[in-house]
Amino acid sequence: MKRFVVISCICFYVCVLTAQTTPKIRQLEKQRNELKQQIAESETLLQSTKNDVKSQLGNLALLSGQIEERQKYIQTIENDVKTIQQEISRLERDLKSLQKELKEKRQKYELSVKYIYRNKSIQDKLMFIFSAEDFGQMYRRLRYVREYADYQRLQGLQVQRKQKQVTEKANSLKNSRKAKEDLLKQGEAEKAKLEAQEQERKQILSGLQKKQRSIQSELAKQRRSADKLNAQIDRLIEIEIEKARKRAEEEARRKAEEARKKAEAAKGSTETSASTKKETVKTPVEKLEAYKVDSEDRRLSSSFEKNKGILPVPITGPYVVVGHYGQYQVKGLRNVKLDNKGMDIKGKAGANARAIFDGEVSAVFQYNGLTNVLVRHGSYISVYCNLSTVRVKKGSLVRARDVLGEIHTNAEGETILHFQLRKETVKLNPELWIHR
Repeated sequence: MKRFVVISCICFYVCVLTAQTTPKIRQLEKQRNELKQQIAESETLLQSTKNDVKSQLGNLALLSGQIEERQKYIQTIENDVKTIQQEISRLERDLKSLQKELKEKRQKYELSVKYIYRNKSIQDKLMFIFSAEDFGQMYRRLRYVREYADYQRLQGLQVQRKQKQVTEKANSLKNSRKAKEDLLKQGEAEKAKLEAQEQERKQILSGLQKKQRSIQSELAKQRRSADKLNAQIDRLIEIEIEKARKRAEEEARRKAEEARKKAEAAKGSTETSASTKKETVKTPVEKLEAYKVDSEDRRLSSSFEKNKGILPVPITGPYVVVGHYGQYQVKGLRNVKLDNKGMDIKGKAGANARAIFDGEVSAVFQYNGLTNVLVRHGSYISVYCNLSTVRVKKGSLVRARDVLGEIHTNAEGETILHFQLRKETVKLNPELWIHR
């Protein structure tokens, strides 16, 4: 019986290992397919055919974004190849161990079969049983004959099970090796595409390097426009913060008044009530310094923070990130430095901006003939710029992924959403919060 329990535990452990192998490869494949689909969709975004500096800078940004995505995809493939190789090594060890166990079980089964064959007649069994010295020994011999027959059948079943496990493990090993071979081929194909994109990028850079003065002029123009837009956003956010502060003050006063009334009702004396009133006058003043947002804002802020890194991309359809957060040098162009307060996402004509989380529209304003939307999520505010039309208004309650409006497509054929994320007045890197 003890032997049976040990063998059963080993079988269960091996089955668990076998069950884990295929799902791991499927999970890796699912993640790669998501990246592959994103690359395929981003490649449907066409470059401008115009040769002016603004159009060529846009083409450079688009191509750079596509190159970054392909590099990420290639890195994922290489990491997956390493993971699958680890799986193959483990499977080989498991298969070797299973084959050794199978060999041992076959040997034991052969011995039991030979023993049964030598003592196969009914007369031999009856002689063994009835030759006992007393009734107790006869009963024990009878039970032994039955248990040995059961043990022999169990040995046969265990050999069959172990053979099945060996076959399954061998198939898993074969599938893993094939998956690795396919990945290596896919990686080589992606590297070839990446090399072609790098060559195309060099050609664009070669043309732009001859127009250094025009580039600086265009970037200065874009910088002035961005500064004016950011100043307007900052002003609106300060107004929103002030509103939040007033709401917090009102909530603090209301709670203090409720506390005062409860204290008066509990104590019931005029003198105690007066003393409590004096104390409660100070209470809201002390709390007001700590309160920046009310309880509802704190709840929403907490929910928002828990979703860091998994918030949806604020644009519908295929997209490419063409402008990153912060200050950075444009690779390949001398003295071309960008300073972005958010991120720029290029989509297809007709693409919509969508809310990244539940919230309330705190502002809808115009700038340069285009509409911009601010959505408040407690202490956090998301900003969506360059919209041609909007579907919301100030005070509208929105859910995650709700469409806010259509993104403007400019004369160069570019549909670019400028997206920012703030925590009160602090500018955040939205790329750390968005799931890509």
